[in-house]
Amino acid sequence: MEPIRKAALVKATIVEIGRVGSLDVTVSQIAKRAGMSSALAHHYFGSKEEMFLAAMRHILTLYGAEVRGALALAEGPESRLRAVLAASFSAANFRREAVGAWLNFWVLAQTVPEAKRLLKVYQGRLRSNLLAGLRPLAGDRAEPIAAGLGALIDGLYLREVLKSGPPDREMAVATALNYLNSKLEGARP
Repeated sequence: MEPIRKAALVKATIVEIGRVGSLDVTVSQIAKRAGMSSALAHHYFGSKEEMFLAAMRHILTLYGAEVRGALALAEGPESRLRAVLAASFSAANFRREAVGAWLNFWVLAQTVPEAKRLLKVYQGRLRSNLLAGLRPLAGDRAEPIAAGLGALIDGLYLREVLKSGPPDREMAVATALNYLNSKLEGARP
């Protein structure tokens, strides 16, 4: 029962943070949504922070699976880069629950070492995936292009989720591709 209950608490944490839009949710609210007592929630995770970190690990796992799935279908370096961009701006990342978790994750990473570590893991994997596509196209210019593209992905995501109205995923991908193409002009080895 433990894995099932933990999974229910993780899902409830994501839903509650998305519903409230912040970490101002109680363990009691999370436990109630999961259909269990707050004592049981504390037993499995120890604290609300641990529940949130488990929820963020889950979201990062889903994102990673989406990237790997997109990369499995990609043929060639340019296709790999497009796959990373498509996964970064997929509909799953723009669900209210995912948005709430990501926004609060970036805030939490400022003060909580484990959240900061998870953020570094995410950033490292993004960088690695971008470099795999960029090295054949840009040679020794791949590193700075990957850094700029990674920052642009996060920045475009923030702009899209914080603006009024629905996010424009296609515009975000197009903007990132325009940046990429401008950096690749004349950079090919």
